Amino acid sequence: MKIIFVLYFTILLPLALAQLKVGFYKTSCPRAESIVKAAVQKRFNTDKSITAALLRMHFHDCFVRGCDASILIDSTNQSRSEKESGPNLTVRGYELIDEAKKALEKVCPSKVSCADIITLATRDSVVLAGGPSYDVPTGRRDGRVSNINEVNLPGSSLSVSQAFQSFKDKGLTMDDMVTLLGGHTVGVAHCFFFSGRLTNFQGTGKPDPSMDAGLVTTLKGICGNGSNPTAFLDQGTSFSFDNEFYRQIRGKKGVMKIDQELADDRLSSGIVSRFASNANLFRTRFAQAMVKMGNIQVLVGNAGEIRKNSRVIN
Repeated sequence: MKIIFVLYFTILLPLALAQLKVGFYKTSCPRAESIVKAAVQKRFNTDKSITAALLRMHFHDCFVRGCDASILIDSTNQSRSEKESGPNLTVRGYELIDEAKKALEKVCPSKVSCADIITLATRDSVVLAGGPSYDVPTGRRDGRVSNINEVNLPGSSLSVSQAFQSFKDKGLTMDDMVTLLGGHTVGVAHCFFFSGRLTNFQGTGKPDPSMDAGLVTTLKGICGNGSNPTAFLDQGTSFSFDNEFYRQIRGKKGVMKIDQELADDRLSSGIVSRFASNANLFRTRFAQAMVKMGNIQVLVGNAGEIRKNSRVIN
């Protein structure tokens, strides 16, 4: 019986994954990817920070229940959704997904999942910011559950080994983690995520010694007004998708603790060095890692549903 079960599982798993493929909507909704791309282009023309927003949304979605668009679901009187969790309170870009979904529903009703829209939109925004273009396998279906209590994302104050445990649990490697965090090259962070490094780091009464003194001064100026503003995680080419992030953290200019530790920890420093010196390598690996992340616990076949409204379960 055990042998039969193992054989059944090994045959079934590839069949399930085979339903996620490049060009999934070629017949059912031929304009699907171009419609999403147009919505992203329209937004990017007026707001280049949308690339960072979509990267964060995609990551936060895939790390809770898999890439099933559960992050898009609004709370109801009966249940509080993922949107209301602390880490997701600053996630944005929902209205862009709504716009793309609305346009798709007019052309191809109940055909294109919100989960695929997030994945495609993120890819398109990366390309617009100067990042790599890559094929996105599609065919994901949308989840029917979004629970605030299930949100447990790796925080910015974790060590490399602590953060890696979350990535490892999702089937990702250390190389994948360092690569994906390279998305911070177009990212921003609210001051409360790193203010503890600027004045009284771990009760010392001084800034974090691993942070460049000039950066400390700059960030104090940004965060001093008390309104919890944001700071660029890449202080140089803030809206360009490049390898500058890795160069900066090697020079003690990582804004968030986890960013700086990538360059300092022996588990990740070698990867950081390779990406800092080889922009093409980073671009190639980022595309590969994004596709891999986009496959986490996907719903395919008859699982889940195709939401008509990205915010509401059918």
